[in-house]
Amino acid sequence: MKIIIDSEKRIAELAAQRYVKLLNEKPAAVLGYATGSTPLGLYAELIRLNKAGAFSYAQATSFNLDEYAGLDGSHDQSYRYFMNHNLFDHVDIRKDHTFVPSGLDLSPETAAAYDKAIEAAGGIDLQLLGIGNNGHIGFNEPGTPFGSITHLVELTESTRQANSRFFASIDEVPTHAVTMGIRTVMNAKSVILMAIGKAKAPIMKETLQGPVTENVPASVLQLHPDVEFYLDYDAASLL
Repeated sequence: MKIIIDSEKRIAELAAQRYVKLLNEKPAAVLGYATGSTPLGLYAELIRLNKAGAFSYAQATSFNLDEYAGLDGSHDQSYRYFMNHNLFDHVDIRKDHTFVPSGLDLSPETAAAYDKAIEAAGGIDLQLLGIGNNGHIGFNEPGTPFGSITHLVELTESTRQANSRFFASIDEVPTHAVTMGIRTVMNAKSVILMAIGKAKAPIMKETLQGPVTENVPASVLQLHPDVEFYLDYDAASLL
């Protein structure tokens, strides 16, 4: 477990170098991506580096953590739209090699097929995570079994409130989402978790220094053999 603490701009730059190194060593790497405001600086840096020729996505494959239930990829709040708009449209990745869970087909069989597709691709080489104020990773809310794979989840009120800033009102925030499970995340060969801002300081203290418990889903990362935490000064302020 490695903890990197620096400015918001610098942690994005440092995290981006992980991708440069990986994709230059393994051009056909499998990447796990996340959405939300936290990775935007990282994505901007990856776009810059890709356009500068520092690395190529041409042979890479990606799998996203999650998607809102009920939204198709054309909806401007869907995570497919987010990834296209903030990364995929601006780099040399093949869109047919980018995967996001279906927000429309919510059957257990389709969810399980997402895990099988990850396995068939060779497993995720580098999984990017953010973290919720309640410790969720992906949309795995507190109490999610550590053995879970991709599944449909009901979002907690706190998560819907936190995400309502992206919608016109909380009434528009979906009540459910499809998310990679915790076991799916833990199966990744390497993991990066990014956290920015004072609001994340209490949960980062619990995640890194508290017990490993399903009540704090991110705490399971203490058990991962290759995980790096990229925190700005505010998010690390209680460590």
